[in-house]
Amino acid sequence: MYRLLFSLVITRVPAETAHHLTLRALRVIQSVPGAVPLLRRLLAPRDPGLAVRALGIDFPSPLGLAAGFDKDAVAYEALGAFGFGHVEIGTVTGRPQPGNPLPRLFRLVPDRAVVNRMGFNNAGSEAAARRLRDRRPGTIVGVNIGKTKVVPESEAAADYVASAERLAPYADYLVVNVSSPNTPGLRNLQAVEHLRPLLTAVREAADRTSARRVPLLVKIAPDLADDDIDAVADLALDLGLDGVIATNTTIGRDALLSPPALVKETGGLSGAPLKERSLDVLRRLRARTGGRLTLISVGGVETADDVWERVRAGATLVQGYTGMLYGGPLWAHRVNRGLSRRLRASAFRTLDDARH
Repeated sequence: MYRLLFSLVITRVPAETAHHLTLRALRVIQSVPGAVPLLRRLLAPRDPGLAVRALGIDFPSPLGLAAGFDKDAVAYEALGAFGFGHVEIGTVTGRPQPGNPLPRLFRLVPDRAVVNRMGFNNAGSEAAARRLRDRRPGTIVGVNIGKTKVVPESEAAADYVASAERLAPYADYLVVNVSSPNTPGLRNLQAVEHLRPLLTAVREAADRTSARRVPLLVKIAPDLADDDIDAVADLALDLGLDGVIATNTTIGRDALLSPPALVKETGGLSGAPLKERSLDVLRRLRARTGGRLTLISVGGVETADDVWERVRAGATLVQGYTGMLYGGPLWAHRVNRGLSRRLRASAFRTLDDARH
């Protein structure tokens, strides 16, 4: 049914308009008394074999929603009720900003992909903190923070610190995003000589402002050279980070089937074409870190088999976003059911067993 709706209706609506309409519908669901608990009873993962202990948190499923969908923490409760084991909000910046000019979100339907150059459009970390301050239990929420566009690279650390101070008390985990291709100069911060002081400052800020130790992760790009991936992994271990999220969107455009005009749109590519590189980066990180970090795998995740493959390759948690755009609102629920079947058919009792 969703495929038919997608083909006949949704593809005729501009991608960002469809996104905003979806967020509006989710907010309506959250406002209806009893709606979120009912959805959670119907759709939340219940197979104990899917439960994962990571970052000091018990996740009901490894599958979460990647950052980028709920940028301003307005719909995470409803999203969690649709079957996601966790929801990562953001990317949130130190100051409010409108993002890049429209249009800035494009569907590449033949490739099951999306190109976005949103530019971290969000209401800022103060607004996100206000929304998260009184959040109810039920959905595990990660918070992804990035650099405000107008802040020069030399002042990036202070900008990240401002967001960390505001948001760490309300985050189940915190992510430093230095890998979006849509903020000029941001990816320069992935270089170890810039990344070390930045992560150190964010860690200190989170520790100052939160009564508990908030897990801290860094999110990297798929376009990093292998030696640079190794360097980030070594730095994460050296600094005592809790994990790495791999990967963000790519600026690559290899072997796409969509019309050239769409393929040539600038921005980050997500979805099926990213699958192979994302898996390669995961395997490299796993080999380099030897299980000492929580690895969250993102990029090209569409099916239960994809999640299974990431877990077997060393991922503790797995995230999707574009897969949901093409799979519909019940996508996470279907993936969790398929993952349960895959686990029962295997020689393993739990996903932790399968990963090790």
